[in-house]
Amino acid sequence: MRLRALLDTDALGLKLLGGENELERGVRGVMTTDLRDPSRYLSGGELVLTGLAWRTGPADSEPFVRRLVQAGVAALAAGEAELGDVPEDLVVACARHRLPLFVVHESVAFATITEHVVRQVSGERAGDLAAVVDRHRRMMTAGPAGGGPDVVLDLLGSDLDLRAWLLSPVGRLIAGSKTAGAPGGEPVLPAELCARLAAEQLAAARTGRRRPHRVTLDGTTYSLFPVRRGGRSAPASDDIRETVLSDWVLAVEADAGDWAEERLDLLHGVTQLIAVERDRRDAARTVRRRLAQEVLELVQTGAAPAEIAARLRVAAPVLLPGLGSAPHWQVVVARVDWDGGEVDGGPVARALLEEILVDPASTGPEPSDRVAVAHAAGEAIALVPLPAVTGGHDDSGTGIHADALLESVRDPLTAGLDGDGRLTLGVSAAVHSAEGLRGALEEARHARRVAAARQGRVCAAGHQELASHVLLLPFVPDDVRRAFTARLLDPLRDYDRRHRAELIPTLEAFLDCDGSWTRCASRLHLHVNTLRYRVGRIEQLTGRDLSRLEDKLDFFLALRMS
Repeated sequence: MRLRALLDTDALGLKLLGGENELERGVRGVMTTDLRDPSRYLSGGELVLTGLAWRTGPADSEPFVRRLVQAGVAALAAGEAELGDVPEDLVVACARHRLPLFVVHESVAFATITEHVVRQVSGERAGDLAAVVDRHRRMMTAGPAGGGPDVVLDLLGSDLDLRAWLLSPVGRLIAGSKTAGAPGGEPVLPAELCARLAAEQLAAARTGRRRPHRVTLDGTTYSLFPVRRGGRSAPASDDIRETVLSDWVLAVEADAGDWAEERLDLLHGVTQLIAVERDRRDAARTVRRRLAQEVLELVQTGAAPAEIAARLRVAAPVLLPGLGSAPHWQVVVARVDWDGGEVDGGPVARALLEEILVDPASTGPEPSDRVAVAHAAGEAIALVPLPAVTGGHDDSGTGIHADALLESVRDPLTAGLDGDGRLTLGVSAAVHSAEGLRGALEEARHARRVAAARQGRVCAAGHQELASHVLLLPFVPDDVRRAFTARLLDPLRDYDRRHRAELIPTLEAFLDCDGSWTRCASRLHLHVNTLRYRVGRIEQLTGRDLSRLEDKLDFFLALRMS
C-alpha cells in the first residue's frame, strides 16, 4: 500500500508534518518501537510507530532518524499521547533525511494503525501471490515447468510470511521455502518431525476429517493440505484407499482455522499447482516403469539370460546415468492389502516403492530416481541398481536392508493403513547377472511372505532371514505354536510366578551364552553353583536335559515362538 492511502484514511487520525513529495512510497509492514536504535529489527519498507520515549533531548532525534533511513523504512509516525506536540528537532531531522513524518492523534491507538496496515498489506500480497500462482499454473500446463514447487513455496514465505514444506507420504522432505530453512537456504525440517507430520495427515485422511487438518507438535501448529495427482494418472475411483498412501502433503506452519476463504482458496491453488508438477514427475517415470515391466515379463516367462541381460544393459544407463560398468541388482517386492480385497493395492504399492526407494541423500521432487517399479497381480516389484562391487568387497554391506527400510516407513504408513490395511515388503540379496535375477525375484517374494506372516500393519523381511530358522517359525500354525511353547515353558512360568525364581531369564541367558556356565554366571551376576541349581530345576520341571543339543534347540524355538 502507499503512504498516501494511509493519509486519506480518516479513521487512522494521521496528520502529515513533512515529506509531501514522498507519499507514493510503498508500505510493506509496520513496527512499533521506543528503542534508541531499532535498526536490527527492521527489514525495509516499514511504517515505524513511536511514542517518543527514546527521546531524552533534542540531540537524540538526528541519530534516531538516520538509523531509520539507513534501514530503509517508508515513514515515521509519532504519537501525541506522551509529549503532546511533536518536537521541532524531530521534524527538522526528518526533513533533512527526506523521511515522511506523521503525527498520530492521541485518541488513536497504535494497534488500530497496525491492524489496518497488516490487513491491507496481507491482502495485497495475497492478490499478488495469487496472480503469480495463476501464471505458473498456465505456464506449466502449456509448456516447461516454471521452477517447481520450490518457487511457489518461496513466494509463500516472502509474500505471505508462511513457512511451508512439501512432504512425501512417508515423510521425505521434497521441497521447502528458503525462508523456512537454515541460513544457507536449505529447506531444513527435522526428519522425525517430517515423519510425524506425514503420519498426522495420513491418519486425518483415513478418518475423513475436515481439510485442512490442523495439528500441534512440540508447541507449533501446522495446517496440512493433501496434494493429489491431478492428471491422467489419477485413479478414477473415489475410494480413499486408492490415493491416501500416495498423497503428498503441504505442511504450513500456521493455524488455518481462522483464515478467510480467499486465503484458503489460495493455498488450495498452490496444492493444485504442485499436483501439476507431480504429474510431470510421474510422466518422467514412465520410461523406468516400462523398463521394469519388460524385464519382469522376460524373467517370469523364462526368457533366455542373454535376452534379459540385453534389456538390463538398456536399463542401467537410464537408472544410473554416467555409470561406467554394469551394476548389480536388488529386487524389492511390496504388497498393500485391504480388508475385503475389493481394492487393488498394486498401483498404490508401486507409488509407495517409488517414494520409499528414492536415494535418501537427495532432495526435491525429481531426485535422480534410481529405481524402476512395475506392478502386476496386486504387487509392486522394484528393480534397484547398485554400482558394481569391486573384488574383495562384501556385498552384505551394500544396497537395501529390510530393517532400515522398515524403520523409515513404519510410523507414517501405519497411520495411513489405519485398521483395515497392511503393507508387506520383501528384499532380495544383490545379484551380479541376469541369470540371478529370477532367483532374486523369488527370494524377494518369499521374504515378503515371511513378513506377511508377522504381526503389524507394516512389516518387512530380508534375504538374510531366509537362511535361518526365522524362515520357518512364521508358518507354524498358531495352535501348534501354543501347544509347543506351553508344554516347555508353562511349568517354568508357573514356578517363577510362585517363587520369583527367574528360571525363564536364566534359560534365555544360558542358551544365549551357548551353554557356557562361566559366561552365563558372569552375565547374570550369579555364582556358578547358583546357576547350576537353577538349570537343574529347569530340567527337573520340564523333563529335558540341557546338555543335549536337541533339548537346547527345542527350548530355543519355544522362546522364539512365545
